[in-house]
Amino acid sequence: MKDVYILGIETSCDETSMSIIKNGHEEIATTILTQMDTHADFGGVVPEIASRMHCENITIVLEDLLKKSNMKIEDVDAIAVTYGPGLLGSLLVGVETAKVLSLVYNKPMIATHHIAGHIYANMLVKKMEFPCLALVVSGGHTELVLMEDDYKFKVLGSTKDDAIGEAYDKVARVIGLSYPGGPNIEKYALKGEHTYDLPEPVQNNEIEFSYSGLKSSIINLVHNEEQRGNKIRKEDLAKSFQDVAIDELVRKTSLAIDKYKNEIKEVIVAGGVSANKYLREEMQKLCDKKHIELVVPPIRYCTDNAAMIACAAYPQYKNKDFSDLSLDAKSSVELY
Repeated sequence: MKDVYILGIETSCDETSMSIIKNGHEEIATTILTQMDTHADFGGVVPEIASRMHCENITIVLEDLLKKSNMKIEDVDAIAVTYGPGLLGSLLVGVETAKVLSLVYNKPMIATHHIAGHIYANMLVKKMEFPCLALVVSGGHTELVLMEDDYKFKVLGSTKDDAIGEAYDKVARVIGLSYPGGPNIEKYALKGEHTYDLPEPVQNNEIEFSYSGLKSSIINLVHNEEQRGNKIRKEDLAKSFQDVAIDELVRKTSLAIDKYKNEIKEVIVAGGVSANKYLREEMQKLCDKKHIELVVPPIRYCTDNAAMIACAAYPQYKNKDFSDLSLDAKSSVELY
């Protein structure tokens, strides 16, 4: 069977990335140019700045990728691009770049869902075994997805308000930690103790998530302590928050495993928050207890990258699920 090389493009937020993946699982080369230091000055991603920087970086990233891979665009079989969800201006840079490459080099174009990309990043670890359960945790998403086969997504439950990654960033800002919030909360939590009494997010047995209440309780706690002239113990508050936030993920994953245990062959963790070491440890404990395999991608594939997009595009390529030049970016789109 002929090898298939897919060039992936990812520009959904503040990472400009391109990658070439062979047969849906073998990384040839990946380039990621991050804007994190620029946005850190503003305490979060500024959409207008992000899209402008994508425009400046996209050709630089392409040139670097081709140099590292020792390949030409003529050598790839298809161009895959994240078309949503994400920041609209940022997405448009990737989509328009994919259109140009597709047109000029006569390559089929594949429109790939960003969250599908995070899930399929696990193909870089091992071939996915279906049915599987995916816990998707990122700045904009917190959901449990049952996959019966390639691109057979069934969302079992999602967040009713804030995603866990968003909660991490907001809590970090409230207690005076710099952007990005997730890694800094994790770093401070390692030095702290669980001394603050915080409410658990959702007190029911439904497969759903909510982090707005937890976030609000911390905002109120910090405000009240400051009004009293008391100093916030950042390490302890970070530890208390992380314990409660991660425990909710593990508890709801446990409910899903119990409900669909006879159908699930493995559990996957996907998205930027999957880089969190404490989450990985707690999920491993859960899966060991349930006697089910846990698969988590390496840290470099947890945050936004084009390797995951090229991996997710491989099943689409096999099914000839191609897009024409009318493709448009979408800031919000359901996982199909």
